[in-house]
Amino acid sequence: MRFNMSAGLAAIAQILCDVNKALAAPQQTLTLFDPTGDFDYQIGGSFNPNSTVKTISRDYEESDIVEGLYNICYINAFQSQSGDALARKVVYRAFHTMRTNSLACRWEDNAKDLLLQKNGEPYLDPDWGEYIFDTTTDAERQALAGIVKPWIKTCSDKGFNAIEPDNLDTFNRFDELSKEGNLAFAKILSDYAHSLNLAFAQKNAAGLEATDKTAGGFDFAIAEECAFYNECNTYTDLYGDHVLEIEYSDNKNAASVFTKACTALGAQIPITYRDRDVSIPTKKKYVNEHC
Repeated sequence: MRFNMSAGLAAIAQILCDVNKALAAPQQTLTLFDPTGDFDYQIGGSFNPNSTVKTISRDYEESDIVEGLYNICYINAFQSQSGDALARKVVYRAFHTMRTNSLACRWEDNAKDLLLQKNGEPYLDPDWGEYIFDTTTDAERQALAGIVKPWIKTCSDKGFNAIEPDNLDTFNRFDELSKEGNLAFAKILSDYAHSLNLAFAQKNAAGLEATDKTAGGFDFAIAEECAFYNECNTYTDLYGDHVLEIEYSDNKNAASVFTKACTALGAQIPITYRDRDVSIPTKKKYVNEHC
């Protein structure tokens, strides 16, 4: 076979051009929060944070970012939103085509096969009244991702810095689910978040190991009640200072637990003390302290 010198040189030139473009392109890097500042947990409603707050978490639908702070975007990634029987208008191909109207569609009508079921019917988390996402198979995970990814895109469009994907720990609460399935679903979502330059949190699920952190694509942790359950070290061992701790005021000896948490880790990680409803200041149950 004769070698075409002109064609060969042209191919080499194109390769060099592509390499130069790649090198010239700006490299996006994920940013994490400053652990020396306070953390406000505002997923139950937005309000003006005080001057010591550097990191804030807010609901993706209800809230906007606060300029100058590290903004975390809350999504319910492994269960439906509390009290919500609606899925966004989505047509997904990995599993089957959803029937939709112009606004929204009901989980039970249009995504029933993606929900954990008993006797052929979806059932609710008894504590929160939320449907549980079935992450058992790759087809289900891909289909669920088709629903959840637009929420992550909304976070990106609003200018958030990171994603708080709630209820990773469903595999600990429902025997039908597995850690492997949930981590595989988390990895689909974290890869997408990372493509939008958003960091991605491990929310709860104490006891994960370094291999699990990698499998899920997690960058930092958000831990509820880890002092109350004596499990905070399982998070700091994996993430160092990049752990956000939330303790709740309705637990037994709650004030004492918060004080001990501050003594143990307050100099290392941001800790916030909140009422269970994470309410706004005008509500009677409102509690919001930091250390």
